[in-house]
Amino acid sequence: MDISSSDSALGGTILVTGATQGLGRRLVLDLAVRGAAATLLLHGRDGGRLDDVAAEVRSAAPGTEVRTQLADLADLDQVRAMAARILDTEPRLDVLVNNAAVGGGATPDRREVSRQGYELRFAVNHVAPYLLTRELLPLLTASAPARVVNVASMGQAPVDFDDVMVERDYEGLDAYCRSKLAMIMSTFDLAAELAEGAGTGVTVNALHPAHLMDTRAVREYGFTPAVPVDEGVRPVVRLITDPALATVTGRYFDRFTDARAHEQAYDPAARARLAAVTRALIA
Repeated sequence: MDISSSDSALGGTILVTGATQGLGRRLVLDLAVRGAAATLLLHGRDGGRLDDVAAEVRSAAPGTEVRTQLADLADLDQVRAMAARILDTEPRLDVLVNNAAVGGGATPDRREVSRQGYELRFAVNHVAPYLLTRELLPLLTASAPARVVNVASMGQAPVDFDDVMVERDYEGLDAYCRSKLAMIMSTFDLAAELAEGAGTGVTVNALHPAHLMDTRAVREYGFTPAVPVDEGVRPVVRLITDPALATVTGRYFDRFTDARAHEQAYDPAARARLAAVTRALIA
């Protein structure tokens, strides 16, 4: 699908998390070159890589304003601090792309934890973007129409509410799949919340960008990459820019197709339990 004729230059501000490598890096370069934003906010957890990609974006698109945000999403205090900086310094935020993620890992039988002691993949892939989005909602709402794009995965596994932190029979890819389903479940909840009444003008959608992209996370786990990273960029750019999706919210897309996620995502009781757990974790 060629989206070049259907996309729309937003001319606003776009924040992309995990912008220093893989899909995030290719995405910010694509957005810059196509002029989709007047300002790009690039997030990363490695200062050197963050400076490198910022320089690359500036070189590719001199007319785009580029600013960087350094934070480790495995530490919720740093997530809050980043959100506070953005609220203090940015006059608007038109799109938030929650892209940063921890994959299955090179040693998937080794359970890791975040700064707050939460299972690492659940913390980075679900709790951190949940918190960041909630913290930035006032700015997104003030900038409406605005969009939140959550980069999820077709790899989805149900959240076990008796073992949310995966302390039993740990396996990295399974933990990753649980965290990505949690992200989709929270996508649906937030979209419904923001659409209530007259609505806020902020849409929230999730997507699986491409299958087995050629990224470090895919190779580390031992998979053989199936497609180049650019295959994943195009579906994300569509959710960011396509005017036909301006009012579409609360959906999960498999690349360009409005698709159905794992059944647990449509279970109101499960979503309510997840929301309660997540609120407790960020409290």
